[in-house]
Parts: sequence; C-alpha cells; structure tokens
Amino acid sequence: MNTSANTPVKNPAKNPVRSRAVTGAALALAVSVALTACGAEKDKADSAQAGTRADAAKAAPSSPSAAALREPLVATFDGGLHLLDGESLKLGKTIDLPGFNRVNPAGDNTHVMLSTDSGFRVLDAAAQTLTDIEFKGAKPGHVVRHAGRTVLFTDGTGEVHVFDPADLATGKKPKGRTHTTEEPHHGVAVELANGELLTTLGDEEKRVGAVVLDEDDKEVARSEDCPGVHGEAAAKGEAIALGCEDGVLIYRDGEFTKVTSPDAYGRIGNQAGSDRSPILLGDYKTDPEAELERPERVSLIDTRTGKLRLVDLGTSYSFRSLARGPHGEALVLGTDGAVHVIDPEKGEVTRTVPAVGAWKEPLDWQQPRPVLFVRDHTAYVSEPGKRKLHAFDIESGEKKASVTLPDAPNELTGVVAGH
Repeated sequence: MNTSANTPVKNPAKNPVRSRAVTGAALALAVSVALTACGAEKDKADSAQAGTRADAAKAAPSSPSAAALREPLVATFDGGLHLLDGESLKLGKTIDLPGFNRVNPAGDNTHVMLSTDSGFRVLDAAAQTLTDIEFKGAKPGHVVRHAGRTVLFTDGTGEVHVFDPADLATGKKPKGRTHTTEEPHHGVAVELANGELLTTLGDEEKRVGAVVLDEDDKEVARSEDCPGVHGEAAAKGEAIALGCEDGVLIYRDGEFTKVTSPDAYGRIGNQAGSDRSPILLGDYKTDPEAELERPERVSLIDTRTGKLRLVDLGTSYSFRSLARGPHGEALVLGTDGAVHVIDPEKGEVTRTVPAVGAWKEPLDWQQPRPVLFVRDHTAYVSEPGKRKLHAFDIESGEKKASVTLPDAPNELTGVVAGH
C-alpha cells in the first residue's frame, strides 16, 4: 500500500495540497517578477539547460517499440517529468508539464498517477506517453493502492474514485465506485478487500477522524477520535492505520482502536506499511508551534498489541524518507545521507546504507530534497543537489546504478504492480 501527499500539516491555512492551487493571475505575476529579477543570467542558464535536454532527447528512443522502458521510474522537476529505465537508470524521455506535479504508482506495471493543477492524470510510464485519462477536480491529493484497487481522493471536492488499475490498459477512464465526503478536506480513502470504504472526516478548518461504509454506502463504523487525521497505511492482516496529532487510529475487523502517543502532542502524519509485518512505521513530531520540526525519532506501531515504540535515529529525516523493504524492514532516509534499516520487531537500527551526501530539509515542502523510493529489493535515492539518482540493493547495500539528470529531481516514483 502507498499513500501520497503525506505532507506534515498542522495549520489548515498552510495545507500543502491547497497551497499549490495558485490562481492564473498570481502565477503570471510571479513569473513576470522572476523574469525581471533574473534578466540575462536566467536566459543564459535556460540556454544551457535547453542544450542539456536536447542532448538527452537525442539519446532517447524515437520509435514506439524502442521507447518502452523496463520497470520505469518517474522523477519530477520544476516544469516536467524525467522518465528512466528502472534497471540501468538510463534517461528516456522528458515530458514538459507546467506547474508543481506529484507522482504515485497507479497499481499496475505500466502506469503512474500524476497530481496536476487540473486533477489526476494518467501517465503510461512504460510507453513514455501522457494518456487522455483524467479525473478532474481541484487539489488532487492522496493515491492509495490496496486489495487490488486504486483510490483517489480529491481534496477540493471531497470526491473519492475507486477503480481496478488493470482497466487503465484499455486507454479509457476506468469505471468504478465513487463517493463524496460530507465536506471537502485534505483527506484520504482506502477500499478494503471486503468492499468496505474507509474515508476520513473533516472540513477545510479541521479534520477529526474517519468513517467506514459498506458497499451500499451505509455506515458501519465511525470514530472522531483522531485530531488532524492525515495519511494512512496498511499492516499485515489488513489493519488500516490513520495518523493523528496524538497517535494513530487503527481500523480492523469492523472496529476502530486508538493508539495514544506518549506525548500530549505526538503527531504521526506519515506512515509506511507492509503486508509482511504487523508493525507500522511512522514519523513522530512533538512541537505544534514549529515552523518546520526536524524530528530524529520515528514511531513503530504494533497493530496486534496497540503498543507504540519510538526509535531514535540520531539524525533527522523528512516526510519523503519513509519506506518498507521486501521483508518488512522499516527504512528511513536520514539527513546524514544514509538509509537506516530498522528491525520493526526489535525496534532497533540493524545497519545503515550510505546513499547520498548530508542534506538539510528545506522550509518549503515543495522544494526538492532527497527522496527514498523502494521497489522489490531495490532502494532508489535521489540527490537533487547534484542532480543525481542512485539505485541500491537493500540487502547488500551495493550501489547498482547511478545517473546525473538534466534537472534537479523533486518527487520520485515508479510502476508498482500488486498491493
């Protein structure tokens, strides 16, 4: 399972998903000011960058058959997407796409979901082509894959779309279940294997919990004991967890259970789960007044016992630092540049894998910072300061491949079939 837009948000007025919905007038003014300020130096930089992209375009395949990428990866940059071969990291095509775009696996071995200014769009990453499939709506947010279904949550409308990712292969917009929440909000939804739909509760001012609906949209469970609800993850046994400002809310077997943080404000807003482990990995923040808290502890939530354990990494991390390994390992990319491998049962860091240089999380959540993306036995780590992307074998720590990109990568994802 995977969630997206898991951005640490305490103040609804600073909601990162809402913040990117910039008006055309404001964007035009910003561009005008930037062009005036930068002047000839920007023209010179643009010219150099264009030359770099032109060289990359010459190396990219031109025929449809040659254009197919193996295990494709997608890296966003300011104004577009770089598509890469997941084994060699060889750069394929570059697709221009204005605005700040987010990327998530669509749930099959071909497509990637894009969150754009106009809504969710579908990229055929293997064929390196933007499709005509679009789920329009303001402020597209989380994308969740679970139990053979992909679920989209549109923050600006409260609309939820559920579909079978295999249907994307038809080239037409998939038909599936739809639902609209009581009020639009920065939320998330997931459909369980039995057809139940879990979706968050809230409005533009606050978020309070979650509700579960059966296949006829009749309510079967509700909890409003999760202030600031954000993000979700699934553990072994289909325990679904939602992050709260004071712990996590777990739904399993028809009931909600609250796991409370050891601190009065102990926010867990981003989580990573694995179907090989009953223990969830989460971030952990304790300062509600911080402009940007840089925590050095992560949380481990045992869905069997309801116990929460904190692990001190000795280094900070960001909301794009959490992942799970092929055997259920908890993985965290620290600002020390290493991937910290945690045994979730023991609650201990068992080893570290040096990956990139030391870095500092920027204040603006939309600015590039190293990202950890894991697929099977490979950990992909971006290094935007050097415009690089690296691939590591998780077990051995050996670097498998590395590439320098024409632009600093921001978000990173790839095709991921199965849930």
